[in-house]
Amino acid sequence: MNSRVLVTGGSGYIAGVLIRQLLAAGWLVNTTVRDLAREPALRQLLGVAPGDEQLRCFAADLLHDAGWAEAAAGCSHVAHVASPLPAGVPRDANELIVPARDGALRALKAARDAGVQRFVMTSSVAAIAYGHGPGEHRFTERDWTRLEVPGIPAYVQSKTVAERAARDWVAREGGGLAFCTVNPSVVLGPVASADYSASVLIVRSLLEGRIPALPRIGFGIVDVRDVADLHVRALTAPDMADERFIACGGFLWLREIAAVLRAELGEQARRVPTLQMPDWAMRLLARVSPTVRAAASELGTVRHQDSAHAREVLGWVARAPREAIVATARDLIALGVLPR
Repeated sequence: MNSRVLVTGGSGYIAGVLIRQLLAAGWLVNTTVRDLAREPALRQLLGVAPGDEQLRCFAADLLHDAGWAEAAAGCSHVAHVASPLPAGVPRDANELIVPARDGALRALKAARDAGVQRFVMTSSVAAIAYGHGPGEHRFTERDWTRLEVPGIPAYVQSKTVAERAARDWVAREGGGLAFCTVNPSVVLGPVASADYSASVLIVRSLLEGRIPALPRIGFGIVDVRDVADLHVRALTAPDMADERFIACGGFLWLREIAAVLRAELGEQARRVPTLQMPDWAMRLLARVSPTVRAAASELGTVRHQDSAHAREVLGWVARAPREAIVATARDLIALGVLPR
């Protein structure tokens, strides 16, 4: 393999694992960072020597035009992974919506103008599974988040708006560009550095004992290695135009995630809570905390995200969520980011 692929947001959690897989498979990789001062650290993290042309770094920002044309030049494929993922709740949803939407459109325009053949965008099940009411639901790629429903979180809005805008743009102006999306659930798994995704904070918060009791909420979980693998498959498989692939290894309640940590880590999981938080207590806390308020809206809701399409079309198989949870925890401990 000597094709060149642009992976946007190279210092990000998913992008880093994806770049490693692509380099190992012999791809030539361009990647974007907001500041080229981060290039030496990124090369060290990825194990690529300074000056090695298998990896090239370009400065580009989701909110600005500069750098995108240069980053896409000479590439036959693009994996657009860069997107804002906050640790907290923004004051204004547009803080996330604008960079997610406009950054995707900038990457698409640069790709089309550079003659790119395949464009794989990292979306999210956030663009699929929200606004459908409480209770238990099963979602496939045919479903879309209903933004007209009040109270949709800013991050969910941003992923939905960005994917819709990208698909609309490709239909109008994409020319021969084949576009598809990968829609992961909560991404956990190996953590290579302290610069990791906000999703990893779920495990970190449990290990640190920041959550005094376990609210009745849960998530679909997928390992970052499997998310990267699904991107690689989507980049290389035939007939990917307009495709959409959910990436999920299964749904777990927060109490089940906590139980995995206690069972696998022993004394290292001594701060992980065991008590279940009553729903009324969660709703009471939500009155004073925007972060808790967002979580309280999830009480009792089960979102099964069906990855059958990825298995059937691309032969993709996900690790069990337990493996992703334990890998996250062990790496956080090894990195020394947890209190002793």
